[in-house]
Amino acid sequence: MKKIQLYGLILLVLMTAFNISGCATTGIYSVDIAYEAENAVVPSYLKPDQKTLQSIIGVAEFTDMRKIDDPLVIGRVIEKNGTKVLVLPKYNRPTNAVAQGIRQYLRKAGYNVSGIGEKWDLREGTIAQVGNSKILIGGAIEEMEINCRRAFPTNSYTTKIKLTIYLADTVNKRILHRSTVEATTSLEHVSFSEDRMGNQASMALGDGIEKIFEKRELAQAIQEALKH
Repeated sequence: MKKIQLYGLILLVLMTAFNISGCATTGIYSVDIAYEAENAVVPSYLKPDQKTLQSIIGVAEFTDMRKIDDPLVIGRVIEKNGTKVLVLPKYNRPTNAVAQGIRQYLRKAGYNVSGIGEKWDLREGTIAQVGNSKILIGGAIEEMEINCRRAFPTNSYTTKIKLTIYLADTVNKRILHRSTVEATTSLEHVSFSEDRMGNQASMALGDGIEKIFEKRELAQAIQEALKH
């Protein structure tokens, strides 16, 4: 009888330990950031004419300029007990995700765009020609914070992205345009998921990219550079 009680106690302890570990806070969260340009509304003044269609636009992987110790960290989740858990990218580096989003937007606008080139350090002396491109678009991630505060009855999701874009003439090795945009999202939701964090981050990225190309000065600089 005592042995049965002992085995029962051991089983109870093991089950309790298993339940606690199953409910324990994960050591890390990961989110996917991706911008899809299918539903983007391209301004009429940005769309290419027949002459500019014959030229190629090069896009370089962006540079991470955030002042942080670990560039893999893109946010944090504050758990209900106050623990801060790091958020990392799941599939794609943020620097590449921004460049891919810009490439998708330009293709949606009707331009002939190269694949993603290597990072450019944003100096005129190092402007590289990607394929046969006449112009190169690169830039920097100044800020990227994908955060969630878990609480009852709702979880608070917030995202902030700040991007600086550079447009360069690859033939004459000159920077033609530079501008900075910011985009934010916020959401209160009863449930928590990494997918929802990723969706909020992707929305902010898309908003930032679309704001970039809403600037008439950039559109004019692109078209003038491609016509020469």
